[in-house]
Parts: sequence; structure tokens; C-alpha cells
Amino acid sequence: MSSVAATTTTAPRHAHARALLPSPAARAAGLAAAAALLLLAAASSIALGSLPIPLHEVLTALTHPDGGDAHTVVNELRVPRTLLGLLVGSALGAAGALMQGVTRNPLAEPGILGINAGAALAVVLAIRVLGVDAVSGYTAFALAGAALSALAVHLLGTAGAGRSGATPARLALAGAVLAALLTALTSAVLVRNAQTLDQFRFWIVGSLAGRDSAVTATVAPVILVGLAMALAAGRSLNTLAFGEEVARSLGQRVRTTQALCALAFVLLAGGAVAAAGPIAFVGLAVPHVARALVGPDHRWVVPYSAVLGATLLLAADVLGRIIARPGELEVGIVTALVGAPFFVWLVRRRRLVAL
Repeated sequence: MSSVAATTTTAPRHAHARALLPSPAARAAGLAAAAALLLLAAASSIALGSLPIPLHEVLTALTHPDGGDAHTVVNELRVPRTLLGLLVGSALGAAGALMQGVTRNPLAEPGILGINAGAALAVVLAIRVLGVDAVSGYTAFALAGAALSALAVHLLGTAGAGRSGATPARLALAGAVLAALLTALTSAVLVRNAQTLDQFRFWIVGSLAGRDSAVTATVAPVILVGLAMALAAGRSLNTLAFGEEVARSLGQRVRTTQALCALAFVLLAGGAVAAAGPIAFVGLAVPHVARALVGPDHRWVVPYSAVLGATLLLAADVLGRIIARPGELEVGIVTALVGAPFFVWLVRRRRLVAL
């Protein structure tokens, strides 16, 4: 009797919740509006900066470059920076949506697999041991370090796990342990060499400044492949949301899905960290905004997160250039200032968003 009553009272509640979700047409329109907002942020990134340039000169530099100062600033500095911001922001947003979907943890973000710590140690070793002194030279080492740390986390998470494999909790624990170890090793190298610390601090703060087209060319294939994999994983993530047992009963290969999502996550987060350094809170905050707009369907959450992540990063970068004229505030600092209050609000909520 009680089960029947529970069913009759729960069914209308679920039906009411479904009725509150936006329709596919509304979601598509919202995604188009988000894309338009992204175009506005990209245009602002090209038109605005620490050096004021009249709008007509910006347009002239884009359409009829003449080799002048405006041409140099717009075409050789702002345009590559904007393209990199598009890639890095979309990668961080999609990576956060993937990780929160796979782990069903609303506080998961791209640093959870030790990717930031692995990339940081690789950059420090590249500076200290090999004498690399250019941002474009850091990129390949950071990407390799991020990939190796993610592989190490997977091996630690599966060690002794038996047939159950690496559960999200085991992976998160392994990532926290490895990140602590790698951070300690990084600190040990830095405290013994002031020159390495002086070079490293410009990367670790998280910035789009000083990145040329070579950096973008290095990470673009990695991030684009990761984005394609993330967009294709939406339906599988929806099935995983019901739990692993239910997903298996529906015919899904849970371990294969988790492995592919982990690979996409490594490509996205690793590529973003390699190019711009560790940038906080984008991967944490953006998926929550996306779910608030479109509901829990990952077929929509992932593309919304990618678009909103790029918009947020470009807007933060423009803000950092304007408020600190004639200098600029690195984008990693701006996102931390914006994201920290959001994180406090999130953890103080009585009930986190269900995934």
C-alpha cells in the first residue's frame, strides 16, 4: 500500500519537474543566444585592451593591415589571444561538465585528476633542467605532464580495485594524493632555484598574455578532439546519471564510457592548462550555470558549458586588461575573484544541484 502511495505521489512530482524544463526549441534558441554573447565577447577582446585604440583603427587593422602600431597590436597580439581564449574557455567548461557528469559530484573540476599539478611539475622541470624560457616551449611539456599525471591517477585508482574498476571516489582520492605529491616536488625545485621561480610564476598564475600563434597551433588539435568526444558523450552521461547498475541493465558499457570520458577530459583540461596555465573556477562554475538554464540533460549541458566557458574566460580577460590600465590583471586572478564567492555560495547551499 505504501509503495503504491509513494508511486502515485512521486509520479506527478516528476511530471511537474519535466514540465518545468525548457523545450528543445527553447534550448536551441538559448544556445544561439549564448553563441551571440560569445561573439560579442570575442569582438570586445579584439577591440578593447590595456592600450586604447579607436574602433575605426581596429577595423582598419583587421580589413586593411598596414604594418602600423594598430596592426601589430590587433593582428599579432589581440587576435591570437582571443582565439586561444576561445579554445581554453570552451575546453575548461566542457571538461568541468564531463567530470561532474561522470563522478556525479557537483564540486568536481579539472584539477581533480592531478592535471594541474602534473603540468606544473613538467613546466618547472623544463625550465630548470632543459633551460626552456619561452611560453611556446612550455606547452608541449605541460601537456605531457598533464597526460602522465592523469594516467598515474588511473593506475592508482584501479590498483586493487578488482572487477569493480576505478570508481569516481577512488579516482578523486588518487588525484588528491598525487596532486599533493607533485606539488611538493614542484615546490622543492622552486625553493632551490630563484631563476626558475621567476619564470614559472608567469605561467602558474594563469594568463592568455604572451601566447603567440605557435601555442594555439600546438593545443588546438588536442582541444578540438576533446570537444568532439565530449559532445558525443552526452547521451552516455545521461544514462550514467541513473547509476552504474541501471546503465549496465540498459546495455551501456560503463567502463568503456568512463574511459572515453576520462580521455576527453584529459585532452580538454590538459590542453587548456598547457596553453594558459591553471585557471580556477571556470570548470567548476560554468556547468552549474548550464544546468540551471537547460536542466540535467548532458546533450545540452556540454555544448552550453563549452560556449559559456569561452564567454566567461574572454570577458574576464577583457576585464583584467581594462581595470589595471596601463598594465593588466591576469585572467586567472580575475576568474578566481569572480569564482570564489560562487564556490562559497555553492558549498553553503542546503542542497547541491542533483546530477
